[in-house]
Amino acid sequence: MTYVVIDNCIACKYTDCVEVCPVDCFYEGENMLVIHPDECIDCGVCEPECPADAIRPDTEPDMEKWVEFNRKYSIAWPVIVTKQDPLPDYEARDGEKDKMTKYFSPLPGQGG
Repeated sequence: MTYVVIDNCIACKYTDCVEVCPVDCFYEGENMLVIHPDECIDCGVCEPECPADAIRPDTEPDMEKWVEFNRKYSIAWPVIVTKQDPLPDYEARDGEKDKMTKYFSPLPGQGG
């Protein structure tokens, strides 16, 4: 099992989770974080730290697409290990629907 970051993180990017991770498996994109699923040790300490409820276990329904999404971008993005301020307007974006289509920009040449 692993934990993954889902679209609730997009446009908020709280980083409370990264400081509690014992294996530094969080990676930072422009407006969200991801977890490298092959590095996550399934300790679960990150999940309750996320104010946006954006970290979920891969055992929940329909999580396979998020496992692959997290794997894809954790390979491309830099690791993050220290807490930073959330994005501007994070309070207005927290809980917003359709964040993936509104705010996520894939890496050039990689698609969504």
